[in-house]
Amino acid sequence: MPPIATTSSATHPPNDPIPLSQRSVAMPERISFGQLPARLLDVVLNVEEYANNTGHDFRLVELVRARVSQLNGCAYCLDRHIKEGIHAGEDPLRYHLLPVWHETPNFYSPKEQAALRWAEALTLISEHAIGDELVDATRAHFDRDELATLTLIVAQINTWNRLAKPFAWQAGVFQAG
Repeated sequence: MPPIATTSSATHPPNDPIPLSQRSVAMPERISFGQLPARLLDVVLNVEEYANNTGHDFRLVELVRARVSQLNGCAYCLDRHIKEGIHAGEDPLRYHLLPVWHETPNFYSPKEQAALRWAEALTLISEHAIGDELVDATRAHFDRDELATLTLIVAQINTWNRLAKPFAWQAGVFQAG
């Protein structure tokens, strides 16, 4: 990964990390979170509240949200959900390995693997059939209600990704806790 460009190499040699407050923003937000229509915001926040209170382990939910955000290339949501998960006690290494979770199954429980597989299939739905085999494999770890709410969680983060990415919400500004 190339170093982040600075405004003055005299104050920050190329290999030194740049304080967040001194990083330049790639582009201004097109429509900020606060500028969303009030009714739209009410709807997505109500669904978010429901999704956060389904009884699923919060760290599993944040792994799923981070993975979906990776697949969608949503920097803001990826940053946010990694921070939320780490704040909730998740091991940062599991986020580092998340793009290659298929190759590192010993880092993820069978239930987490099933959730990640389900999330990927739903997010990339035009590329993956949602067949009986996938449903049965996922149902081995989630009962009917859990699978339905997991599906909502995946749909919800896809919704957030589709708001944050085109409207250029900025990664790096969210603070967990």
